[in-house]
Amino acid sequence: MSGTTRFTLSRRGFLASSVASSALIVLHPYSARAASNQAHLRILETTDLHVHVFPYDYYADKPNDTVGLSRTASLIDAIRAEATNTLLLDNGDFLQGNPMGDYIAYERGMKDGDLHPVIAAMNTLGFDASTLGNHEFNYGLDFLMKSLAGANFPVISANVATAQGSDPTRDTTLLPPYVILDRMVTDGDGVQHPIRIGLIGFVPPQIVNWDRQHLDGKATTRDIVETAQAWLPQIKEAGADIVIALSHSGIGAATHTDGMENASIPLAAVDGIDAIVTGHNHLVFPSPTFADTAGVDVAAGSIQGKPGVMAGFWGSHMGLIDLLLERDGNTWRVVSFTTEARPIAQRNEDRSITPLVGDDAQVLEAAIEDHEATLAYVRRAVGETDAPLQSYFALVADDPSVQIVSIAQMWYIKQMLEGTEYADLPLLSAAAPFKAGGRGGPDYYTDVPAGPVAIKNVADLYLYPNTVRAVKITGEQLRGWLERSAGMFNQISAGAEDAALLNPDFPSYNFDVIDGVTYKIDLSQPSRFSAKGDVINPEAQRILDLTYQGAPVTDDMSFIVATNNYRAEGGGDFPGADGSTVIFDAPDTNRDVLVRFIVEQGTISPSADANWSFAPLAGTSVLFPTGPNAAPYADSVSGVHMEAAGTDPDGFALYRIRL
Repeated sequence: MSGTTRFTLSRRGFLASSVASSALIVLHPYSARAASNQAHLRILETTDLHVHVFPYDYYADKPNDTVGLSRTASLIDAIRAEATNTLLLDNGDFLQGNPMGDYIAYERGMKDGDLHPVIAAMNTLGFDASTLGNHEFNYGLDFLMKSLAGANFPVISANVATAQGSDPTRDTTLLPPYVILDRMVTDGDGVQHPIRIGLIGFVPPQIVNWDRQHLDGKATTRDIVETAQAWLPQIKEAGADIVIALSHSGIGAATHTDGMENASIPLAAVDGIDAIVTGHNHLVFPSPTFADTAGVDVAAGSIQGKPGVMAGFWGSHMGLIDLLLERDGNTWRVVSFTTEARPIAQRNEDRSITPLVGDDAQVLEAAIEDHEATLAYVRRAVGETDAPLQSYFALVADDPSVQIVSIAQMWYIKQMLEGTEYADLPLLSAAAPFKAGGRGGPDYYTDVPAGPVAIKNVADLYLYPNTVRAVKITGEQLRGWLERSAGMFNQISAGAEDAALLNPDFPSYNFDVIDGVTYKIDLSQPSRFSAKGDVINPEAQRILDLTYQGAPVTDDMSFIVATNNYRAEGGGDFPGADGSTVIFDAPDTNRDVLVRFIVEQGTISPSADANWSFAPLAGTSVLFPTGPNAAPYADSVSGVHMEAAGTDPDGFALYRIRL
């Protein structure tokens, strides 16, 4: 459907009360400054919740004070108590991302009339609206629509269509592209006035590639900025006084390019948008992270001069935009603003965590039954491992936790290709360490002891509900794939002492190790690719001695690579993986394949075969950060000699590697 839906419901905390008004005047300067024709409006944002209703880490099976909508809810309640006029918005990626999401999708199911636990929690908080994130599509359209049916708030998305017209306004959109909320705001004199607030939502257009198995033939996407430019005049004509963009698209480049994934900066520049809430990056804005980003002003909290916010991920923060609105004839305009992202916890100097808020009991109650069922689900054993599965050193050496995924993918694809034209081609497998520190912190590693392997351990090994793919590539593309992966590392000068090894801008999920071939990585060479996948040094060659079964790999050789749908369809911008090389599209998730493999084996014996290593660099040492619990495994890492080198300010254990 297309067009607009109007809601006139009074959401929790929006309309004026004498107590709220008094608190506002005391606690917020905008109220004191608001004149008779001015009003203060607070916009509250959550984003990238990924089913984190409870402050609980299902992978580690223990509470976690840094996550959970139940904690964010306490911030929301406090902020509402300070203000007369508030609006609570979610920015997408709420249905998938932890084992509770998988339990609902794969175990409990969503029948007509069922209520998804994250939707139940959001209903409890009285959200005013939400948009879709890219992960909303991971379980298919039927699951998505049944989940959204229980929402007591509008969910909008302008650039996903079930049928495209001649321009975005003529599309048949999957959901309403925008909504206009008819509300009342209280001005500086305590007088109420009507206001019409337009909301429009966007998702990365890449969803049609990332979830092709669910969307092919059922939905298409449009460029975010192009879609906004088409719809904004209609939203204004429909009577919106102000327009807020719900952009499940990160803060990336300032210059617009067609189909860009992280388009929030050029989106903010679209005429008619007054404020923007963002997400998808799993970062915080305003924050020093974006200090050098063109098109944003961290101090002002603005994106292209307009108020903007990004509230972290998993409920870690609540985004807040305060607008001072002024009545201008028969409409309203923004005259000033402030923005911030308020955390639910703080990390202390000793790396301990201090929660800043408690839980909202109503939010917990809304999802308690599914929380308890999820605990039983993740604790279920599926097999045994006779060796530990840990990822502490997965970025510096071949690693059992990555290799077991590769072996399972190869085992599956070999069966699937039997009897096909591809059966006799060399079969390789690509896998990456998903939990390897980085932004996740010094405790963000896989660590499964020898013994029973439960579903929670499998989810820990493979975080995402990707599906298996197989691609056919050339030897030249294989080398390019590995060159892209080698961007994980900084260039190291010969003779350097304790140089920083890892590029902090390179996510570990893009560090693909390809099993079935052997190779070395020459750190003295520059990376061919930037962290985002752009070619910056086209002649650079970090990959040395690439061989298959002892023979050098030539450019014209052909290979089948087992991987996942994200990578195969272009995620990460890897050579040979742009969607055009897919030869097998599996209906099974990588996690399910891993579970099946463990069940069939009964007992697995994970070990690394050291198929890759760093090329020697005489007289040179680098420092590698990992989790403090890595120490018991340091002496057993194949092909790398390491020595402890203290701890960094972020709580990571440092190891010195002599190249």
